[in-house]
Amino acid sequence: MPDLAGCVVTAGTFDGVHLGHRAILSGVVAEARRRQKAAVVVTYDPHPRLVLFPEQQDLRLLTTLAEKAEQLRLAGVDALLVLPFTKAFSRWTYTEYVDRVIVGALQAGVFVLGYDHQFGNGRAGSFATLQTVAASKGFALEEIPAHMVDQATVSSSKIRHALQAGDVVASAAFLGRPYSLAGTVVHGKKLGRTLGYPTLNVQPDSPYKLLPYTGVYAVWVDLRGERYMGALNIGYNPTVEGKGWSCEVFLLDYTGDAYDALVRIHFCHRLRDELRFDGLDALKEQMAQDVAKARALLSA
Repeated sequence: MPDLAGCVVTAGTFDGVHLGHRAILSGVVAEARRRQKAAVVVTYDPHPRLVLFPEQQDLRLLTTLAEKAEQLRLAGVDALLVLPFTKAFSRWTYTEYVDRVIVGALQAGVFVLGYDHQFGNGRAGSFATLQTVAASKGFALEEIPAHMVDQATVSSSKIRHALQAGDVVASAAFLGRPYSLAGTVVHGKKLGRTLGYPTLNVQPDSPYKLLPYTGVYAVWVDLRGERYMGALNIGYNPTVEGKGWSCEVFLLDYTGDAYDALVRIHFCHRLRDELRFDGLDALKEQMAQDVAKARALLSA
C-alpha cells in the first residue's frame, strides 16, 4: 500500500469505469504524478441503490467489484478504498464524509470531483459547497467537466440502456472497450454437441451483472490464458422446449473440455434476434450462418 498522505483522491460508484469516468481518472492520475503522490479512488460496496431502494430489484451492474478494481488499476489508480455502503453511512453529512474519509482516513492533498457530482446526506455535498470549506480542511479542490462521446454525455445509465437494447457497439463506444461478462462453464443439455456445435454453458458469476438483450452475438472469449472467437446465444431457446434460459457460446477453432473453467466473454457485435425454428435441422443451418458471420466480423 503506497503512502497516502497528500494523495489525490476522487470518489464515486464508478460502475462500468466508462470514458466519462476515465476523464476524471486521467485528471486524478496526472495531478498525482505531478505532485509525486498516490492516485486514490474511494468507492462503495454494495451499490448505493441496492441499499437505499431494496424494493427496486431491477438494478443490474456493469462491473462487479473485482472488475471495477481491475479497470481502475489499468487507468493508473494506485490505491482503492472500498467503503461498506449501509443506511447509517448514507446518513453521513457531506462534512462528516470529508472529515472522516477525505481528511481523516486519507489525509488528501487534492479532492477531485466529476462534473455535477453530489454526495452525502441529501446529496448536499458538491463542488460549490466544498469550495467554502476545502482550504480550511487542508486540501485543494478540482472539478472535471462533462466528458462527451459523439456529442452525448457518457453515463452508466446510457450504457445500461444500450445493452438492454442489444446495442453492444454503442456500449463499447461509451465504455472504451467491449462490454464483458465473466462466468463459470457448467454442464448443460449438450444439444449443441449433437448438432455439431458443442457450446460452453456459462453461468454468470454475479446475480447483479447486467446481461445484454437476448439474441445471438459475435464475441471474443478468454479461456485458460487463450482468446477465441465465438458465437454466443443468450436467451430462452424457443426452438427447444423445456430448455429454459441459458448463456451458451460456441468457440471457433477450439476443441476440448472446459467444464468448471472460468471464462470472460467480450461482446462485439449483435448478429440477430433469438428465433424459433421449425426443427433442429433449421436451427443447425442458422447456426452455421451465425458462426460464419461471427468469424467474418471478428476477423475484420
